[in-house]
Amino acid sequence: MRIAICSFVAGVAWLQCRAALPTWSALAFGAALLLACLMVRRARGRIPLLIAGGALLGFGWAAFLADGALADQLAAVDEGRDVTLVGTIDNLPYRFDGGVRFNFAVEHVVGGALKVPPRVALSWYSGSRGTVATVGDVQPGQRWQLTVRLQRPHGNANPGGFDYEAWLLEQGVRATGYVRADDGNRLLHAFVAAPGAVVERVRAALRARIQAALAGRTYAGVVVALVIGDQRGIEQADWQVFNRTGIGHLISISGLHITMIAGLAAWAVSALWRRSFFTDARLPLRLPAQKAAALAGTVVALLYVLLAGFGVPAQRTLYMLSVVALALWMGRLAAVSHVLCTALAVVVLLDPWAVLWPGFWLSFGAVAVILFAGHGRIGPPPTGPRGALLLAGRTQWAVTAGLVPLTLLLFGQVSIVSPVANAVAIPLVSFVVTPLALAGSLVPGPPGDWLLLLAHWTVEMLAWLLRLMAGWPAAVWRAPAPQAWVFALGLGGILWMLMPRGWPHRWAGAVALLPMLLQRPDHPREHTFRVTAFDVGQGMALLVETERHRLLYDTGPAYAPGADGGSRVILPYLRMRGIATLDGIVVSHGDTDHTGGALAVLEGVDASWLASSLPADHAIVRAAPRHVRCSAGQHWEWDGIAFDMLHPTPASYDDAHLKTNARSCTLRISNGRRTVLLAGDIEAAQEAALVDRGADRLRADVLLAPHHGSGTSSTPAFLQTVHPDIAIFQVGYRNRYHHPKPEVYDRYGTLGALRLRTDDAGALTLDFGADVAWRGYRSEHARYWYGR
Repeated sequence: MRIAICSFVAGVAWLQCRAALPTWSALAFGAALLLACLMVRRARGRIPLLIAGGALLGFGWAAFLADGALADQLAAVDEGRDVTLVGTIDNLPYRFDGGVRFNFAVEHVVGGALKVPPRVALSWYSGSRGTVATVGDVQPGQRWQLTVRLQRPHGNANPGGFDYEAWLLEQGVRATGYVRADDGNRLLHAFVAAPGAVVERVRAALRARIQAALAGRTYAGVVVALVIGDQRGIEQADWQVFNRTGIGHLISISGLHITMIAGLAAWAVSALWRRSFFTDARLPLRLPAQKAAALAGTVVALLYVLLAGFGVPAQRTLYMLSVVALALWMGRLAAVSHVLCTALAVVVLLDPWAVLWPGFWLSFGAVAVILFAGHGRIGPPPTGPRGALLLAGRTQWAVTAGLVPLTLLLFGQVSIVSPVANAVAIPLVSFVVTPLALAGSLVPGPPGDWLLLLAHWTVEMLAWLLRLMAGWPAAVWRAPAPQAWVFALGLGGILWMLMPRGWPHRWAGAVALLPMLLQRPDHPREHTFRVTAFDVGQGMALLVETERHRLLYDTGPAYAPGADGGSRVILPYLRMRGIATLDGIVVSHGDTDHTGGALAVLEGVDASWLASSLPADHAIVRAAPRHVRCSAGQHWEWDGIAFDMLHPTPASYDDAHLKTNARSCTLRISNGRRTVLLAGDIEAAQEAALVDRGADRLRADVLLAPHHGSGTSSTPAFLQTVHPDIAIFQVGYRNRYHHPKPEVYDRYGTLGALRLRTDDAGALTLDFGADVAWRGYRSEHARYWYGR
């Protein structure tokens, strides 16, 4: 069974890496092969057939569910149209400074003119994008009539970044949009009874209870996450601390918390059930106490997992507990490895997209490591307080070491302080904070408030300690995401190290880890350079790499409080590459679509200097280790690559009436054979001035389209002078400014330039040597849900 389940999971993962769904003939073949495997149980060669059949069946099952999920499509021609919908709020809404986000279960379209997917994700903004100034008080289970504007699922596509489109597909959301200003927007029914609506309304009530008791408190979001699993209220800065110290897995309803609550419920029911024998009830005569306890623990675990939002770690724990309870109920002893594999099979059967997320692999990987580390140990387990501490220490060591290859593969970094941080945080969060938070959210009045305040104070003290640990220079070990053979070698080394005492040369396993831990980021060859234009939406951010240096040009937009191009796109990419330092950062000018991620980048990596046209009192300038004002004539060379600042002129800083766009830092980069021109948001006047000052210095093979291809830039005279072979448009999908403007886009086409758009191709990587070679992330990393 274990072999078949692992093969099934491999088949599911295989499907998720495809660019297109397979034909039904291939799926039928997989099912037939699996049936043949089952029919020849005693035949020689059963295991290879079982592996192949399980993999093909997993492939087919995932394809079947994917095909059904993709069937509900919003037609491309219906994007951007206003449509009036009637439906219900079917998840826990998230409120932010500018409005509220929620999922909407569509019941019908008023007028029936369009075909709308049954579930859409909506944002209701306050006073922007044509919406009303007052946002509706949406609650789970309410039925509303809303006028909305929809678009097909689309997210930024970057190496190492979050796949928003896959996440929407997993959630069953096949369109996104926002509420429009309309007099017909109104609440129709306060509550529509349904099991999901009841659960979400309870979660909303608990969240409101906690937020009221902890109003204005820094870590109220952490307490909410521990009670109902909603992590959206936790600040990005706090997540950085939790991840650097390796305790991020605790800031949710984890498997340990569910097991603890289920175990307490089972123990209480068992104790009461046994004592009822001495009363008239005599319940043990009707049902053994062991079975009653197993049933109670499973029911409590189910309720707790529903409150948690049914995340993968919570699902895994629920299914494992259910298998154990079923084995106890049926009087059969279940091996722990069988329990784990059964839970794995159920998770993938119900949610084949779970294999796309790190939490799936880390969750099951941690349990598998514990089982492997405990296998073959001779003698009884240690007893007493000292023995319990020794056992906990061994387990923590096994999990920390065992997950090193997987953590490096998924995140490009490993927390060195994780064992110490977890030794403090696990008992504190699991046995102090979580029980206090649960009790406080359920107990009404001042007693409940006091419990919640005590839970928050404990989190505050823990966070203070974690910040100290996270601030240590060596708190995190960074390395590039390993290649397949390096990962396999490191995984083998870890398994060798975790073998029982007496296994020969266990220390040799550490040697096998060295290639993974000591590998360095790849880099261009001498006299060549690489430019990566990130897909940050409506904004700019590019990484320029030479043989031994790296420069970041602009940092992307600010999406929402605590969310920006730096934290969402640039830093994950740098971590995946194992890049911990930048030799320079250029922030072209002060518009937020260029500066939004700067503070996050400055906090997340070490930068030698920052050049910009920002005023001296700007927050980004104050946060920079050293600031240089952009000025035409600046020149430097890195590894044979010339960098020339062409704009702004020193005199432009004396004109207080100039727009920020007019001072965009314009940078020319060349290896003597091929050149790229990064023009920021300069407009027609600055383009003309550049042509007048030196047309010969403007010729470039690649041009970053000024101002995203707006109608105020890319004048014919400027384009004729630059005459690019490739033009890059960093724009957001269906952005409100309609960039690039059609006439400007056509202007580049008339020149014969290859026009590359990040909203279409994803992140763009261009290698400059004797020629220019480019590749787009969406085509290089194609998935079947892209563009669907």
